[in-house]
Amino acid sequence: MATDTLLDGTHTVLTPEYVEFRFTLAGLYSRFLAWLLDSIIVLTVSLAVMMGLGVVMVAFPGLASALGIVVYFLVDWGYGITLETAWSGQTVGKRALSLRVIQESGVRIGFYHAALRNLARPVDRLPFFYLVGGVAALVSGSQQRLGDMLAGTIVVRERRLKVPSAINASGEEGLLADPLFVSRVKKLSTEERELVLTAALRREELKMEARLRLFATLGARLQDALAMEKPDHLSDEKWTLLVAAALLPPKAARGSPPPRARALGSSR
Repeated sequence: MATDTLLDGTHTVLTPEYVEFRFTLAGLYSRFLAWLLDSIIVLTVSLAVMMGLGVVMVAFPGLASALGIVVYFLVDWGYGITLETAWSGQTVGKRALSLRVIQESGVRIGFYHAALRNLARPVDRLPFFYLVGGVAALVSGSQQRLGDMLAGTIVVRERRLKVPSAINASGEEGLLADPLFVSRVKKLSTEERELVLTAALRREELKMEARLRLFATLGARLQDALAMEKPDHLSDEKWTLLVAAALLPPKAARGSPPPRARALGSSR
């Protein structure tokens, strides 16, 4: 962890296979800039809504201030919860600064996590300018404000990882042209998909022992999940990379298909 928490630190996720994946935490400065941009958008939308409710405000002038506060908080909560759910942990400000909210386990957030962290914002903002949230982030080991602690989330910097050439390859094994294989891969759970893609993208960061252990476990897990046996000539890593390739958008000319993988329990 960086000693200066205003700068980016790191968050380490240890998989059940005892393999470490490291994420770069977003520092307070970049998070402040993202919040500032989002706040401008929220304020603009709130003012537009208030103008649309102008007739109500004229009819009930005593409620104008209270209505304005209610509208602002509803837009603020709705903006954060909706975008972070739809964009997998990003808002306009976070996307502009290449930041993303993820779970502490390293996987994407859903509506539940987005709702918890955003509903806690009024407390983090106390008494002004996110003082409570900022202090909490400074003393937190993973730079989490109270909302993040409640939701079990962290804010990280997105890394633009290059897709390995092994994934983009046409695939001499031909599994990528096998409808049975591709259809079963598409049915993998979100957690399984993210685990496969993360392992494929970050495999070069792992030491050889950890790399072999990770892909051996993933290879066995994928055979069970797909109900298909791994072809004998494929390593566990290559098998996993082919699954990752099938998860990516289809590309032209995958290559001609050799024999498909056998369904588990079938004769050899």
